Formats: sequence, C-alpha cells, structure tokens
Amino acid sequence: MPSLARKTIDPKILRFIRSGEAESLSPQEILTWSIKKFHPLVALSCSFGAPEGLAILDMMHRIDPRSRVFVLDTGRLPQATHDLIDRVRERYDKQIEVLLPRAEDVQEMVRSRGMNLFYESIENRQLCCRIRKVEPLKRHLAGLDAWVSGLRRDQNVTREHTPKVEIDYIHGGIVKINPIADWSHADVIAYVEAHNVPTNRLHLEGYPSVGCEPCSRAVREGDDSRSGRWWWEQPETRECGIHVGEEGGTGI
Repeated sequence: MPSLARKTIDPKILRFIRSGEAESLSPQEILTWSIKKFHPLVALSCSFGAPEGLAILDMMHRIDPRSRVFVLDTGRLPQATHDLIDRVRERYDKQIEVLLPRAEDVQEMVRSRGMNLFYESIENRQLCCRIRKVEPLKRHLAGLDAWVSGLRRDQNVTREHTPKVEIDYIHGGIVKINPIADWSHADVIAYVEAHNVPTNRLHLEGYPSVGCEPCSRAVREGDDSRSGRWWWEQPETRECGIHVGEEGGTGI
C-alpha cells in the first residue's frame, strides 16, 4: 500500500516538533498538548498486550475522558487480550475503537499460503502483519491528524532513536506522539501499580509483550521484553511494520 497524501501541518506545530522542545516535557505534558491541539482527531493505538499502552490510556483519560483509543484486532489475539479490552471499557466507561483486517485479504492469504505462513519466512510473516495490522491502521489513520503510541527507546534496537513527537510521513504526514519514549520498563510498571491500571493477565505468566497468540511466547526473567515476539527472527526484523514502514520509517 503506498503512502497516503500528506496533510498540511500548522507551522507552529511543525516548529515545536523540530525544536526538540518536547524532549524535556513529561508524558502528561506532551499528552495535554496533543489533546489540546488535535482532539478529536487524535487517538491512542493500544495493543492491550503491553503495559505501556494501558499506562498512556490512563493518563489520557485523566486529562480528558473523551480521549480516543483504538485496537487492531488481527483475528489471532489471545482470549486474555479480548478480556482486557472489556475490562478497560468497563473501568473507564470508554468506547474502544476496534479495527479489523479486510476479510477477503485474510482469506486469500490463508488460501494461498496457509494458516501459519508466518513461521516459514520473514516475507510471509511481514505479509501477515501487513494484512492484519498495517493496512487497517493506515485506513484508520487517514481520518486522524495525530496518533499516540507506547514506543520506548530501550524496547528494541529498531526503537532506540524514537523521538517523543515526530512527523509520521508513512501515514500521510500526520503527527505521531511517543510520550514515554524515554521511560524504562520500571517506570511503566511503577505508573501502572501506582494507579491500579488494568493489564493483560498473560504478563503474570511470563509474557512481557503480548501480540498475536501464535507469535508471542513467555520469556525468561531478565530477557529482553521484546524477545518473546517473533522469537524465531533476528532482533532487527522484529517489527510488524506499524512503527517501521516499508518506505524507510518515520521521522521529522
């Protein structure tokens, strides 16, 4: 799928992003700025499989209960993730926008390459991620001016240079907000515990990050938090394409 037509960004917002001023702001300050500038055309992308997204959801809800959140339901999520989505909906009295892949695209992929194609090659795995996650996300972001993610710099080698605010050219030049980019995993857990934020029950079974059921597994204590995702691949390829696009990634 080609990149979307670029949106026009307010010059003041563009100057703020390029100045690097956001790097000195707290997550709450960045989110307050984001909601003030972009609501209702800004939304959080939450996987409901990692505590980062839930922590940000809680922050955004405290700033403005009308804040938006969406989840990519790939059709292969574990039951624990679906249960958590319902818990969050009830806890915050919040509508969760559920994005689904096109059924005809999934049917053709499975018909031609099998149900578990992703284990056979990186090409197949990336095709599956593209159909189930990347393309539904692109369609959704076409209607937004900004989106929020839970990326952290120490999660993976592919994320170590993540800015707190950037222009996402892969998704039409909209603004991408990564408010906890400089947080550690310990920072996230501290926030979750302090505010009693609901999290995925699979974390208690050794899953620091939960994606699709066949592509996630428990890890040993002390292992990299992303090592249980697409564990059969090398670290530099362990991305679904949402945050590292085919056209070369995101950036200012």
